[in-house]
Amino acid sequence: QVQLVESGGGLVQAGGSLRLSCAASGSIFSIGAMGWYRQAPGKQRELVAHITSGGRTNYADSLKGRFTISRDNAKNTVYLQMNSLKPEDTAVYYCNALVVVRWGSGAYDYWGQGTQVTVSS
Repeated sequence: QVQLVESGGGLVQAGGSLRLSCAASGSIFSIGAMGWYRQAPGKQRELVAHITSGGRTNYADSLKGRFTISRDNAKNTVYLQMNSLKPEDTAVYYCNALVVVRWGSGAYDYWGQGTQVTVSS
């Protein structure tokens, strides 16, 4: 079994910063791509940022320049640095990882339970 545990969410004023972390643990042989998604009330879940095992990144166009994704492969951890936060960034942020649990098995998608980010105006 694989667990993804997010941390770092909270309440921040507009213009502030937060750093989210997501640590993967459990039966892990290797981890491929990792990413962050978010879901605001009444809206669909959307991609925030994505990073490959080799460090290649991809961002939602509207977030480029404010958010930075990174990862520490030795710690099986992905981070999301969020700067210049806006009220519209308020959402539950979910971590995602593509995990190979043992040699020769396929890669499976895992999700964290989410962490709330609230940006006040």
